[in-house]
Amino acid sequence: MTSEALLQNDPAPLVACTVSRDVQNFDLLIEDMEAELGEAWGDLSFEDARQFFRQPESGGLKFVAMALDHEDESLLAMIADLIKSAKAQNIKVILVADEISPMVLHQLLQLGAEDFIPYPLPENALHEAIERLDAPRKVPAIDFVDARPTHAGQGGGAHGIVLPVQSISGGAGATTIAVNLAWELANIEKKGPQPRVLLIDFNLQYGSVSTYLDLPRRNAVYELLSSTEMMDDDAFKGALMNFNDKLSVLTSPPDILPLDFIDATDVQRLLDMGRKHFDYVILDMPTTLVSWTETVLNAAEFYFAPVELDLRSAQNILRLRNALKAEELPFDKMRFLLNRAPKAMDLSAKARLKRMAENLEIDIDVQFPDGGRPVRDACDQGMPLGIEAAKNPLRKEIQKLAASLHARQTQQLEAAQ
Repeated sequence: MTSEALLQNDPAPLVACTVSRDVQNFDLLIEDMEAELGEAWGDLSFEDARQFFRQPESGGLKFVAMALDHEDESLLAMIADLIKSAKAQNIKVILVADEISPMVLHQLLQLGAEDFIPYPLPENALHEAIERLDAPRKVPAIDFVDARPTHAGQGGGAHGIVLPVQSISGGAGATTIAVNLAWELANIEKKGPQPRVLLIDFNLQYGSVSTYLDLPRRNAVYELLSSTEMMDDDAFKGALMNFNDKLSVLTSPPDILPLDFIDATDVQRLLDMGRKHFDYVILDMPTTLVSWTETVLNAAEFYFAPVELDLRSAQNILRLRNALKAEELPFDKMRFLLNRAPKAMDLSAKARLKRMAENLEIDIDVQFPDGGRPVRDACDQGMPLGIEAAKNPLRKEIQKLAASLHARQTQQLEAAQ
């Protein structure tokens, strides 16, 4: 269908249309639209869409598939205006994004786009996105007070274990690992009640947990952090969000805060409250060492440190080891996770990894493979890999780590009884 046909009120009832600079750049989208809707869809350029959304008849559309590539990033203001115009007509927006930067994609989703599909389109992706339009995911507030007993805390008291994740160097994947480790732990049991898992984003400035799980940042988090001395169960509960009825999340606050906005006492109160109500408390830590890092390290069962096979990671591991030992802090709690590990046949990289571990006198406890573009797409979509890319090799390794942690914790609880 053409934009002219759409604007001339084609008698065939239209339920959707594509909006793009040039839909011919998205041939797979054309095929999927035809497969899903037959002739009941149209095609609009950006300028045509701007005019069409001002017409009352545009409100008859169920959705628009807005197809964008990297060349469209310079048109962000106009695209944002189109999304707002569509929303004003109660038209739902599905973004089809080809190499769009995560920041731009996040901004467009925040403006009200209902869904996002990477391009080239995965099999059945458009069909599933259309189905989701009729059943939007709800994000209710968490209520742990009347919930089922926890796996580790049935006897009362602070029984949960603390598992921080902090990158040794920027871009090593701490947030991706923290989010997906929390999700896997929350779904680890094949039968019976699942352990209760809390994920806390302690990166008060640029925390991305809310983005990776498509959760809003709320002022309740700021209010909680600013007065932890007044915190009770209700205040703590009120600041948490629930992801898919499985995972409880304390996001970063809406506005950027200095990392010393909270101190060691505040952090200890939050950890105590988390351990009281949850079996596992996963912390996404800022890359920077702060005044309360010692508090977290002392509370941690293990302290996961994602690294990469490069010189900056090696140098930072050495500096971290020296700093912790100088302060007589427990370096033995550190567990180094190699992200984007070399493949089995990359013998040169394997040799470099062995030399790195030997020279630094550390063990590389886990090697995570490079999950590739599906990992980035899942993060942009606001979904854990276990939902969005269940067969991804990175997801499988994180699942193994979660299983190992849970088995160890279960054994310790059974031995203590």
